[in-house]
Amino acid sequence: MVRQILDDQIYAVKQIELRDPTKKSEIIKEIKSLLKVESKYVVKYYGSWEELTHVYIQMEYCSQNLMDIIELKPLIFCREPSEPMDCYEYFISCEIFLEILKCVQYLHELKPQIIHRDLKPQNILIAENVRNGRFIKLCDFGLATDHKSESAIHTTRLGTSRYKAPEVDANGDKAKYTTKADIFSLENIWISTYIWIYMNTLHYMLILNTS
Repeated sequence: MVRQILDDQIYAVKQIELRDPTKKSEIIKEIKSLLKVESKYVVKYYGSWEELTHVYIQMEYCSQNLMDIIELKPLIFCREPSEPMDCYEYFISCEIFLEILKCVQYLHELKPQIIHRDLKPQNILIAENVRNGRFIKLCDFGLATDHKSESAIHTTRLGTSRYKAPEVDANGDKAKYTTKADIFSLENIWISTYIWIYMNTLHYMLILNTS
């Protein structure tokens, strides 16, 4: 996080060390992806520069990510993490996930489609300044790739183990997979962050209805 002198605005600056020659090409690819996906669904890119052994990417500042929200929600709604959500918290949780789905839908409806390949709570940001009624934005496009046809071959063994699809984790350097790899990641985000709370809430509601 930095405050720019010229406009007195706060920005996020990602610092990346250039440890090997291939790293620079990966950074250029990430910057190109950010330029391509400039929209209300993605964290805004402002610029980048190189200094000595590092590259810096200046982006819109978002102080929270989905993992922060998941951890804070029980405190805000005055419950233990193992206790069920009330109807208000459940509604808010569903609205958050709906916004996430719309962000990913945007990537998958581009021409060519973009596969993010590293969807996880830490890469889903909460915007500081709400515009168009949207809070949620995607970030970190370092592993994103264009998907030009159903028969396209992509690099394997990328992303975060807990959330990546089996086909992305296939043996060998290349494999055939599609935007469905991101859908698998979304399912794991839902399961790991919402479903167990939902099941507790559903169980609680069933008890109320039968009592």
